[in-house]
Amino acid sequence: MELITPSFGLIFWMLLGFGILFFVLAKFAWPVIIKMLSEREKHIEEQLSAANLVREDMSRLQSEHQRLLVEAKEERDKILADARKLREKLAEETKAKANEEANAIIAEAKQAIHFEKMKAMVEIKNEIANLSIEIAEKVLRHELSDKTQQETLVSRWMQEVNLN
Repeated sequence: MELITPSFGLIFWMLLGFGILFFVLAKFAWPVIIKMLSEREKHIEEQLSAANLVREDMSRLQSEHQRLLVEAKEERDKILADARKLREKLAEETKAKANEEANAIIAEAKQAIHFEKMKAMVEIKNEIANLSIEIAEKVLRHELSDKTQQETLVSRWMQEVNLN
């Protein structure tokens, strides 16, 4: 039964040991424990504020990244539009130059055709003149083979010359 109901001396010594332990803990351990807890709390608050700063920096960097991405897309679109305009301009210039060259070639060909035509006309006229002279020579030889015909022809020519 002694275990269930303690004696007065045991209670006294237990209270005295508890009081000394409480005094030693209150004097030496609690200030250190409270100091460590406050330092730990400060450290946690600093870590939380640093995490908030990092989160704000990340959101700022993300918005900056989005802005740069939008600017890059706009720049890309502008470069592509400029490239399209340049390609169209070069194509138009090439077409215009090709048309000018084609027109120049056509004009040269027309001029060459005209010169060849004129040359052929001159050759034909010369040939006609030569043939006319040959025909006239043959006709005159035939008609002038007789002396009376020669005199008749000369007199007719003389009359025509006087009339003019």
